[in-house]
Amino acid sequence: MNTLTFDTHEFVTELKQAGFSEPQAEAVTRLYRQASNATIEYVKHEHSLENLVTNKDLDARIKETELKMELVRSELKRDIESVKKDIAETKAELVRWVVGVGILQSVLITALVLKLAGSF
Repeated sequence: MNTLTFDTHEFVTELKQAGFSEPQAEAVTRLYRQASNATIEYVKHEHSLENLVTNKDLDARIKETELKMELVRSELKRDIESVKKDIAETKAELVRWVVGVGILQSVLITALVLKLAGSF
């Protein structure tokens, strides 16, 4: 875990140069340090590092999503090819039926014409 370094000696020296007495400078330094530590603890508590998302996390999610999309595309292509094949088979079967019915109709009409021609 990262720690925040704070040079208390330099802080006290700066305060003394600004006109604080030694006890005043030490008291302000101690209070500042306590306030900083309380702030850090609050931030740690309220903003867990486990919930942060990094660019690496986003890149991984994007890659995962792209792979899933590619899988869906390939499944759709396979399904479309299957549907095309089913349509082609149905069309061929329909053509066979229409041709068969047409031939049967022609035979029946020919038979009727011959029967009628023979009876006159």
